[in-house]
Amino acid sequence: MRGLVVVFMVMAGAAMAQDGEMPVLDPSLLETCLDNASLRAEQGEERDAESCIGVAAEQCMEGEGGYSSYGMFRCLQQEADLWDARLNDAYSALMASAKRMDREAAEEDSPAGEQAPLLKDMQKRWIEFRDAACSYEYSRWGMGSGRIPAGENCHMTLTARQAIWLEEYRREDGGN
Repeated sequence: MRGLVVVFMVMAGAAMAQDGEMPVLDPSLLETCLDNASLRAEQGEERDAESCIGVAAEQCMEGEGGYSSYGMFRCLQQEADLWDARLNDAYSALMASAKRMDREAAEEDSPAGEQAPLLKDMQKRWIEFRDAACSYEYSRWGMGSGRIPAGENCHMTLTARQAIWLEEYRREDGGN
């Protein structure tokens, strides 16, 4: 599903690229927001990392070319890519930690089940859920031009939430 949307948007984007209206997202906005959210959380305030979802994309949409359906899609896609990188980093670290814990448990004849296969299965099922949920969100817009940004917003939001969730597990594991 996302592949078809991307193909369509790339074709539309080729025309926009000729006009020089390609919106560009500033990744530092997301990093700054997350740093501030962490600082506030350490100080006992309620604001958390989820409050940063969409911050960079919204700023991007306010810039040149960000107001069109394609511009919104590109801004959302760029932020989704940032969250996806964070998710992949957290997942890789968690998988390494899970494998290490599985080896240690095996050496000690622990009755605890293996973590690594469960983490892998969870992530696979989460991807299936995200894709199905965002296909549904996309379909709710019918033939409206907002369907493409809405589908990408769903993808970005769910990816961000999963990244935040995995990053929390990573912190609990000591940041490994």
